[in-house]
Amino acid sequence: MKNYAVTIGIPVYNVEKYIRLTMDSALAQTFDDIEFLVIDDCGTDSSIDIVREYQQTHPRGNDIRIIRQPGNRGIGNARNRIIDETRSPYLFFLDADDKVKTSAIELLYDVLKQHDAQIAFGSYERIEDYGGEIRKSTYQYPQLSFEKEETFATWAYRQYNGIQATTWNCLISVELLRKHQLRYKEINYWEDFIFMMDLPTYITRAVLVSDITYTYYCHTNSLSRFQSRDCIAKSEIEETISAIENVKSHSDRIMTKDYFPQRMLKVMMTDFYIICTILRNHKVITPPFSNRELRDIMRSPLSLMTILSFKTSLIKNLVLYVLGILPPSMSVVVIKLLGRKYIQ
Repeated sequence: MKNYAVTIGIPVYNVEKYIRLTMDSALAQTFDDIEFLVIDDCGTDSSIDIVREYQQTHPRGNDIRIIRQPGNRGIGNARNRIIDETRSPYLFFLDADDKVKTSAIELLYDVLKQHDAQIAFGSYERIEDYGGEIRKSTYQYPQLSFEKEETFATWAYRQYNGIQATTWNCLISVELLRKHQLRYKEINYWEDFIFMMDLPTYITRAVLVSDITYTYYCHTNSLSRFQSRDCIAKSEIEETISAIENVKSHSDRIMTKDYFPQRMLKVMMTDFYIICTILRNHKVITPPFSNRELRDIMRSPLSLMTILSFKTSLIKNLVLYVLGILPPSMSVVVIKLLGRKYIQ
């Protein structure tokens, strides 16, 4: 049984249109010592047949390992299975409809080793394709390293876009994941948001890389965002709200940390943006949300006294707290005013 330096973990479910792009980019890595761990989440198309074809014909086919789930368990369960099954000290998650730059693993591994870090984040490009309308953007980190306790968490929570709430495009220590029993929630939406909102609190040494190492694709009817959809089920959004509630209600361990007010602000601002998205897409959401339901999304898990004790981000946290206790119709009016540029 061969051990590898790095595992690229790829959950696969009904991605036959994209899996060749993904596998080609993974197998083209300049870094030699990689296991390609594919989780077959029991889809209904030919995705896994295509992976088996690579397994049999590609020069690196012997490094591809396929594990079949007992049934369709979802992305969170598949990623947990990867954490459990990897034989490598470092893990890189790759979504089965994205691609990774040829030099990505070599670059991230080298910088991670150079700084004796627990995690290395690469920058990425985002390509949106909604019915032929293609938009490209990049999210580029500054070149930074963090080597003291809480410095990375403080940076990650310092602003809303500090660290992206996705778990692909970072090379992470498997020992760290297993030591702290870090797991994905087995839900259909935003499991990576829950994971990434907690992960920085366990990391002491991290590196950010400004090089673009990953291409993230958003397709028509993608579950990764609500925009550009003809019909959005209310239950889908409620699952996303539930994921945010999970983060809001499990904060006792870090409430005394200096970065906690900034983390709470980031979580509550996520609620705020969700409401703006609901208001912007209200015509295609069925059934509709009531004003009371929208107001209740903004309810803070903290007491007013706790928020007043914050030494940082006090005013913004206080404003968001008030949005959760105003009469429903008034709360929605204020949200519309504050978030008008996101709702239009």
